[in-house]
Amino acid sequence: MPDFTFERSLGGIVAGIDEVGRGPLAGPVVAAAVILDPDRLPRRLLEQLDDSKKLPRRRREELAALVRDCADVGIGEASVAEIDSMNILRATFRAMARAYQALGRTAEWALVDGNRPPDTLPCPVRCVVGGDGLSLSIAAASVVAKVHRDALMAGLAAACPGYGWETNAGYGTNDHREALRRLGPTPHHRRSFAPVAQMTLPSLALREPVREAE
Repeated sequence: MPDFTFERSLGGIVAGIDEVGRGPLAGPVVAAAVILDPDRLPRRLLEQLDDSKKLPRRRREELAALVRDCADVGIGEASVAEIDSMNILRATFRAMARAYQALGRTAEWALVDGNRPPDTLPCPVRCVVGGDGLSLSIAAASVVAKVHRDALMAGLAAACPGYGWETNAGYGTNDHREALRRLGPTPHHRRSFAPVAQMTLPSLALREPVREAE
C-alpha cells in the first residue's frame, strides 16, 4: 500500500502528479496534481488510497471526493488536437504542467509516476516507477485524474453515442473499434493513432504521421 515514505524523504511541500488517458483512441489526456497534508488526512484515505486501476469505480469516486475536501488539487488536460500535433508524450507533459499550475500553490518537489521526468514543471522532479502504488500523493492524483476523465468521457458519450465511451473511456476495446468501423471517427478521436488514422479519408491519413498509442 502507498504511504508517505517518498514525501518524507524529500521534505517540504510535495505535489504528487499522475496522468490518465495516454492509451485511448479518443478524448484528452488528463493529469492531476495533489498536495496532501499528512496531519489532515482522514483515516479512510490512509487505509484505502491506492493505484486507481486497483479500485472499483464507486470507491474511486468516494476517495476522489475525500481528496478534494482535504487537499490542494489541480487538474490539467491536453486536447486531442494537442495530442495529434505534438505527440502523446509531449501532450502528457503539458497536461501535467497545467495540473501543477491549477494547484494555486507552489510545491518544492513533484513526485511523478513513471520514469520520464516532465520538463514542463517549475520545481525539481523525482520520478517513481509504479508510484501510484507507492506514494500516497501520487495515488491521490491517480484517483482524482481517473474520476475526472471518466466523467468527461461519459459526457462526450452522450454527445457521440455508439462508441461506448461511458464504459470504455475511449480505450480501444473491441466494441469501440467496431463502432469506429461502422460509424467512422468523431472530432474527439486521435487521428495520429494508427487505428483511427486507418479509418479516415486516405488523403488525411497520408498527410498526418501515424503513431501507435504509447
